[in-house]
Amino acid sequence: MTKTAAKNGVQPDHDIYLLDDQLTAEERAIRDKVRTFVAEELIPVINDYWERAEFPYELVPKLAELNIAGTVIQGNECPGMSRLAGALVSVELARGDGSFNTFFGVHSGLAMGSINIMGSEKQKQRWLPAMARMERIGAFALTEPDHGSDSVALETSARREGDEWVLNGAKRWIGNASHAHHVIIYARDAEDGQVKAFVLERTPEDDFPQGFKPTVIQGKIGKRAILQSQIAIEDLRIPEANRLQRCNSFKDINKVLTATRGGVAYESLGHAIAAYEDAVRYAGERVQFGRTIGSYQLVQNNLANMLAEVTSIKQMCFRLVDLHNQGELTSPMASMAKMSAAKKARWVVSTARDILGGNGLLLENNVARHLTDMEVVYTYEGTDSMQSLIVGRSITGVSAFV
Repeated sequence: MTKTAAKNGVQPDHDIYLLDDQLTAEERAIRDKVRTFVAEELIPVINDYWERAEFPYELVPKLAELNIAGTVIQGNECPGMSRLAGALVSVELARGDGSFNTFFGVHSGLAMGSINIMGSEKQKQRWLPAMARMERIGAFALTEPDHGSDSVALETSARREGDEWVLNGAKRWIGNASHAHHVIIYARDAEDGQVKAFVLERTPEDDFPQGFKPTVIQGKIGKRAILQSQIAIEDLRIPEANRLQRCNSFKDINKVLTATRGGVAYESLGHAIAAYEDAVRYAGERVQFGRTIGSYQLVQNNLANMLAEVTSIKQMCFRLVDLHNQGELTSPMASMAKMSAAKKARWVVSTARDILGGNGLLLENNVARHLTDMEVVYTYEGTDSMQSLIVGRSITGVSAFV
């Protein structure tokens, strides 16, 4: 789309403020290859997997060929792309499907990110290359059955015995855990009370070691194609060599969470763009009372407000990237982005479903998937309420929750 067309003609896509003009040739190439993968490989099959609540393992080798795992991580065979390119990967995958984006985000952002931020150089060299090639898949086990929003209070314990650690506890809502090769497990040191990180390893041929039992959670209404587990941990033994050397408190974990929380904002943008564009397309095709519904005032009003919200989310996401690049990204900034983007995107996908009417309930029209998946996005990596309290604490200097 040219600038002239955007100014003087029909607005065929979401980028009314021409923010994509800021992309470098490399960033545009990364966006386009992910977009092509989504259009040609993911969207044609994902509805069937989503409805069966199964993960599309067949797509992992094809995703690996894109060489995007690890996104911004430098070295150890990771792509080392710009932060904006990394954000665009999340946007494009979420435009296709939230479950598949979560699979990738857990592996590339949370698991690989934990190793990159908190591992020693030797540990990075040991684990990251195979994960970058997606020969080994990662999971991130922080959330517990009784500790979601207050994850800092986690109860899973770790006791040192010689060259090993013995872990006991439980985890819940852990994406990829049932099939991952490297699971980052967070546990509290029984001696000093500090939270530490451990890498559970298994080879593709082996089952999980004794003491680690993941059970896939059933009956979800959203993100149905990402397998999330409840994990029982009982006298699980992990070598000291598998403890991430630079994780010595929850503040270290927060470095990972702050870096990845922006990813939830980018995902929200992807869901919102997909729903908006589906609604525009449907409004131009659906005829009622002898006219396309896009010719009616109420529909145009909704589309205009949807575009405004999509644009607002995108501007916030691009600014978040700038702040991260400048080394100025803070936890309240990340929380505000997640809070605002998820809230706006939730409204956009809901309004898209309304424009499609009854047809918006059908998986074949995709909006229903984005609608229920946004319910998950609205909650995970910190609920709307918790994000608002983090921002509120930065405003008032008073913590309302701890």
